[in-house]
Amino acid sequence: MRIGIVGATGAVGKELLSVLEKRNFPVSELRLYASARSAGKSLKFRGKEVNIEALPETPLPVDVVLASAGGAISKQYAPIWAKQSVVIDNSSAFRYDPGVPLIVPEINAHAIQGHKNIIANPNCTTAILVMALYPLHKAFGAKRVIVSTYQSSSGAGASGMEELLHGTRQYLAGQPVEHKTFAYPLPFNVIPHIDAFQENGYTKEEMKVLWETQKIMGDTQIRVSCTAVRVPTLRVHSEAVTVEFERPISPEAAREVLQGAPGVDLVDDPANKRYPLPLTATGKFNVEVGRIRKSLVFDNGLDFFVAGDQLLKGAALNAVQIAELLQKPVAG
Repeated sequence: MRIGIVGATGAVGKELLSVLEKRNFPVSELRLYASARSAGKSLKFRGKEVNIEALPETPLPVDVVLASAGGAISKQYAPIWAKQSVVIDNSSAFRYDPGVPLIVPEINAHAIQGHKNIIANPNCTTAILVMALYPLHKAFGAKRVIVSTYQSSSGAGASGMEELLHGTRQYLAGQPVEHKTFAYPLPFNVIPHIDAFQENGYTKEEMKVLWETQKIMGDTQIRVSCTAVRVPTLRVHSEAVTVEFERPISPEAAREVLQGAPGVDLVDDPANKRYPLPLTATGKFNVEVGRIRKSLVFDNGLDFFVAGDQLLKGAALNAVQIAELLQKPVAG
């Protein structure tokens, strides 16, 4: 396939290059696009330097566009790209469009059928959550979900990661901590505010988890409440999850389901201090799940903890997996 990456110099763009290489994706030609200021620079792919081009206002000469340059760019250009390419979009521009599939391949690969050359990649928080939630939902029927997230600086892109590192150096040197990407200084702090506040008091990031979970899992009856918190880690989102199920569930039964779930690593041995961590989930394709225990609130309830690399399963890996679906027929 001829592949184009839009937003190639960003944090997700660079991970897309890495994932394509690690998964031996069959790339016959690679085109990299970014802003005019990056044009003429290059990035390495499979041992060769690939030049970065300024993004044109025309269709791109590729089979698949992996877009990660933000919602405004996607809204403006994706319909143009889609005239001759399949667009896999990592922004929120098309996720809630009923005519655009929102895909996590391990969960709803069948929904890619009938796409109209635009396919949406979910929000990173949702993608990491549903990897653990959906297998349990299939087995026991999830009714209500309460999620508290611990979201890394990478959720705000390369600028967020750099602001955390720079701010940490300032803090340790006893200097005032500058902040621009985040509402407050992030080093040695947590910020219970990601994205814009909505009329109901939730942020848009928190509402995304509800809207996207229902769409991906194909069940509008699941109720989801989320509190999204930015924490001073680099690139893994962690989530504490409480679920009420329709049918009786035990930690043992949940472990058995998750042990066989694709894309999931069961890391659940508290006696030996083994549980999901940003430290161990960084750079990993699979999502870690652990701290599985019976809920003290719901009769048919379960509590567990998830950690997943925001730049991988939360973004670049999932996009490449969608591109892989385009290579082969998907069973209904």
